[in-house]
Amino acid sequence: MIGGGSDREQSIATERLTPLVKEIKAWVEDGVSALTICGGYQFLGDYYEMKNGEKLIGMGILPFYTKAGDDRLMTNLLVESEQFGNVVGFENHGGKTYHNFSTIGKVINGYGNNGDSGEEGLHYNNLIGTYLHGPILPKNPRIADYLIEKACERKTGRKLDPLEDAMEIEANQAVWERFRHSKRTKYKNEA
Repeated sequence: MIGGGSDREQSIATERLTPLVKEIKAWVEDGVSALTICGGYQFLGDYYEMKNGEKLIGMGILPFYTKAGDDRLMTNLLVESEQFGNVVGFENHGGKTYHNFSTIGKVINGYGNNGDSGEEGLHYNNLIGTYLHGPILPKNPRIADYLIEKACERKTGRKLDPLEDAMEIEANQAVWERFRHSKRTKYKNEA
């Protein structure tokens, strides 16, 4: 799991993780379950281009990039996913991510990867990258179950019995219904 943070902190984390890039890339290719959120998602790519044109070098785990936008994208994010059903969360990011990988799904409310593509996240092998915050796993039990199931299959070769998710699914549906018709919000990024 790699979380987010401001550009400065992400740059420091990326610098410290750089010696592990080959190992992390090998894990991703080997199907290790991984969840990366916001800045952790962005810095899996080749670079993050700041508004002044400076590029913060990413880990280059996968070939994609992120550019700073003019506005901060903050709202309740709802995504229709063939694999994970209705996915809910909150997004708060200034970056716009561009890639050609499979995604989590189609944005119903919010901005997702870049506000233009209509897609959210990245799904490659058992790696999920996303702008969905808080907290993603309790609000989206199918994603949590997927990551656990793939980790167990990889470690033991066995499938898990289905988990009881009735309460979590009910909470997910309540959030979906509450924000299905909400409006997207942009806030000007500070220079």
